[in-house]
Amino acid sequence: MREDKKSGAQRTQQAIRDEEWSDERLKAGLDVLPPEGLPHDYNILLRAYRGMTADLFARFIVFYADAGHDINVSLEDGSTFLDLVSLHRKSSEYGEILKQAGASPKAN
Repeated sequence: MREDKKSGAQRTQQAIRDEEWSDERLKAGLDVLPPEGLPHDYNILLRAYRGMTADLFARFIVFYADAGHDINVSLEDGSTFLDLVSLHRKSSEYGEILKQAGASPKAN
């Protein structure tokens, strides 16, 4: 094992909060390919959720919907992307954005 290997907080990449995102950059997120077994639309939402602030995510969701993607895409177990976001305690703003775009939780 290398002795100079970084660990913990030392290897954490610094977040960039004031970076400018053009509409074209946001739309580029619609073209990502999913890993095997993950629905395409779910993967698009997941990558956007993980990589964007809530304000950027709100802008992105408009492009997502306009491109005809499914806001209620679900996994094999029937859980929707809103279900995933609802599990995270600091994601209420993202959940509201999804709900305003027509997202709903898994039907019981």
